[in-house]
Amino acid sequence: MSTGHEPRHLLVRALGAPSPLYGTDAGPLAEVADFTQSVPVDSLGLPDESARELLSWSQTRPPGGFTARPALRKHVERGLEAAQAVARHLGPAWVVRYWDERQDRAKFVCWGCGRLDWALEEHGEPPHPLHIVVEGEFKWYPLRAEGFGDFAPDGPVGSLHLSEELVADLYAWAKNIDTTVNLDLRDRKDGKYDDEWERLFHAGTELARRVAHELGPARKVTYKGLANGGPDAMTSVTWQGDRDV
Repeated sequence: MSTGHEPRHLLVRALGAPSPLYGTDAGPLAEVADFTQSVPVDSLGLPDESARELLSWSQTRPPGGFTARPALRKHVERGLEAAQAVARHLGPAWVVRYWDERQDRAKFVCWGCGRLDWALEEHGEPPHPLHIVVEGEFKWYPLRAEGFGDFAPDGPVGSLHLSEELVADLYAWAKNIDTTVNLDLRDRKDGKYDDEWERLFHAGTELARRVAHELGPARKVTYKGLANGGPDAMTSVTWQGDRDV
């Protein structure tokens, strides 16, 4: 594999081998034939579900290829979803290609949006944030990034592909912050909502940890606490995947 700061290159292709992942030393000018190095699925730190799906997809390909077009189409679509999951997990440190068996060509998979391109330069640098901040603030979305402002957890800006459950919990957390601020302003009684602010602070920590887990090592996630909860509700804790940094 290539070393240094240059991205590494990976091909996702079902050929009946123990792993459908292949690497090369040829760099950005590599042709499909250059991907001769078998890359074990369990060597990339993929989530268990993604690893199982890759292996299952690869093993369902008939040894002699497909004779029925509907089965081939289903196989290609399933493989694309698996390749997109791999690209999202690996992030910009890798260039992932997917072999489209219907068109008999490899396509580049964007790690952020999942878009396919025939050539690497067609897509350019993906406009997706690499460092996500989770912070609770009145009337703001719970996620933000430098150059992007605050944004919705299920919006197109971040291309985060978070689970529905986590998206719902992030929205609920933000809504509870708005509600508590409004109650605080209405009652104007010092300390009345301290317990609720503390609960929201700890809930935000867990939400940020879950965001980092789902995004994997391709991005960093920092929890900044609550902008409206006073100095004790502010913090700065960063994860990269499941690792503290």
